[in-house]
Amino acid sequence: MTIIYFDQAASSFPKPPSVALAVAKAINEYGANPGRGGHQLANKAASIIYETRVKVANLFGERDPNNVIFCQNTTHALNQAIKGLGLKKGDHVISTTYEHNSVRRPLEFLKREVGITITYLESDHNGGIDKEQLLKEITPETRLVVSSHGSNLTGAIFPVEMIGLVCFEKGITFLVDAAQTAGVIPIDMEKMHIDMLAFPGHKGLLGPQGTGGLIVKKGIELVPLIHGGTGSQSESEDQPNETPYRYESGTLNTPAIAGLSAGIDEVNKVGLENIYKHESRLTKYALDKLETLEGVTVFGPDSHKERLAVIPFVIDGTDVQEIAMIFDQHYQVALRAGLHCTPLAHQTLGTLAGGTLRASFGLYNTVEEIDSWIEMIKEIKEGLVG
Repeated sequence: MTIIYFDQAASSFPKPPSVALAVAKAINEYGANPGRGGHQLANKAASIIYETRVKVANLFGERDPNNVIFCQNTTHALNQAIKGLGLKKGDHVISTTYEHNSVRRPLEFLKREVGITITYLESDHNGGIDKEQLLKEITPETRLVVSSHGSNLTGAIFPVEMIGLVCFEKGITFLVDAAQTAGVIPIDMEKMHIDMLAFPGHKGLLGPQGTGGLIVKKGIELVPLIHGGTGSQSESEDQPNETPYRYESGTLNTPAIAGLSAGIDEVNKVGLENIYKHESRLTKYALDKLETLEGVTVFGPDSHKERLAVIPFVIDGTDVQEIAMIFDQHYQVALRAGLHCTPLAHQTLGTLAGGTLRASFGLYNTVEEIDSWIEMIKEIKEGLVG
C-alpha cells in the first residue's frame, strides 16, 4: 500500500526527482571541499554553493547573495540570529504566543543566562496581532521583535508586513521565522522591512533535510555561534569578518545545498502562486469534509481567512497519539500528533493537555488522498462506537 504523506509541515515529501539527481551529481562528480582548494573540483563545489545563494537571495528579495548564510535548518538559523545579536541584561524582546520552540527556547535561555526580558503577544486564532498592543509593549529597551510568518500548528498567517513597518519606524531589529511559508507565500525582505529571515530548505523549498539558512540585512553584526576554519584568512586567530564566511565555519553540505538549488528551481518552475492555490484548494476541501463529521473538532482560522495547508484536529474522546498510530500502522497515513514544538500555541487553543493531530498538505498531495483519509476517519469513529 502506498503511504499517504500528510506531514508536509515537518518536511516535504516526496522530493522532485531533480533534487535527488542534483545530490547524486554533487557526490559523484564534484565531491570536493568548497572554498578549501584552488583545484577544479573545489571550484565547482564553491560555484554551486554561490549559485544557490543567488537563487535564495532572488527568491526572498535580498540584493546581496553574500548576506545568505547556509545553516543546518531553521532552528540553527534562529539560534544564530537570536543568540548572535549580542543581547544583554535589561534588553527587551517581543515575540508571540504562536512561536515554535526554536524561537522560544533560545529566548528563554537568554532570559535565564543573560537577563533579557520577553513579552509574548497574544494572537487570535486567525493570526491577528493588534498593532496598538504591539506599540504599547515597545519600550526604549526593545531591541528585537521575533515573529513566525505562519503557524506550524494552525496554519494561521501572521501580519509580518505590519510588524515589519512598526519595527522599521521604531528602529528595532525584526526577525521572521519563515519555516512554514518559504516556498509557499511570496516574501520580499525589503518591502516587508525584515532584517533577518530564517528559512528551511527541506519544507516548502523542496530540498533535502539538513538545509536551511539565515538572511541577514547588511549592517547587522552577529557573533558567530561556531568558530573555526572558513577557508580564508587562515593566518589569523580571529574569525574573519566577511559575510557569509564568518558564520559558516567547517565544511558545508555541498550535496544537500545542490539539492536545495534544484528544489528552488522546481518552486520557481511551478510558481509560488500555483503552489499556494493548490495547497489552499486541498485545505478547503479537507475542511469542508471534516465539517460534516460529528465528533471531530478542528482548530485554526475561520473558513473565510487565508491560511496555510495545516489542519489541527482531534477525534473527541480519543488519545491523539493512539489515533496517529492507527493511521500509521493500519492505514499507512503519516501525520503528526502531540504539541508540535509549540506549547504556548496549544495553551492558547486550550489543547495543551493532550495536544492535537495535525494533517498538513503539500505540492504533491491530491484530493483523492483526502477522500481516502476522510473515509478512514469515519471507520475509526465507527470502530470507537462499536
